[in-house]
Amino acid sequence: MKIAVDLHIHSGLSPCSEDDMTPNNIVGMAKLKGLDAIAITDHNSVKNLKAFTKVAEENGLILIPGVEVTTKEEVHLVGLFEDLEGALLFQEVLDQHLPKIPNNKKVFGSQCLYNEMDEIIGEYEHLLINAISLNIEDTVREIRSAKGIVFPAHINRRGFSILTNLGFIPPEFGFNTVEITESCDYSALEHKHSYLNKFIKIRNSDAHNLGNLLEREFFLEVDELSVKGVIKALSKM
Repeated sequence: MKIAVDLHIHSGLSPCSEDDMTPNNIVGMAKLKGLDAIAITDHNSVKNLKAFTKVAEENGLILIPGVEVTTKEEVHLVGLFEDLEGALLFQEVLDQHLPKIPNNKKVFGSQCLYNEMDEIIGEYEHLLINAISLNIEDTVREIRSAKGIVFPAHINRRGFSILTNLGFIPPEFGFNTVEITESCDYSALEHKHSYLNKFIKIRNSDAHNLGNLLEREFFLEVDELSVKGVIKALSKM
């Protein structure tokens, strides 16, 4: 079956997101837009996933546990996990390698932790938009060891893109999928980097506000409507 997905969405835990990116607001907007599955992918943290998972389950929406990691090279990678346990295992890696620099919310914005009723139960103290101390290769290995899949984020952008920062996608990382944003001219990218025609492209919103979530625009072919079904489909791509 084909399902509509948006697998790169930030909650209010990401300091660059708007304050209304709460569990019920995001799940409600995803349902309103007709999405079947979404992923919450906050910067360098999975600490909002428990609340989002509960709200999504109550509303019949598939919620993929995810994260957007900033590697040592300042490249953004999206990691998606089979289950919450794998995501929380990777959180231990992030706790070890994220610089312990306090967040200044007046400058960078709030980093809110929510419960399933959209109540703020705390704020993450360390600034989440910093690069962790692991390079791309080590980050990929850690995500995969937590039963996750990983792909380079928004490769068409100038900022925090693997193409911008490295100039190419090294084959030894084993990527077979790349993420693009809605405005991407993929044919132009392929003209510049001919090897990109070997990659499967996935389009996500990288939404930091409710209005930017995708409509029913990008579809995955899955065997079953479940988290594992989505991960399996992405693994085949």
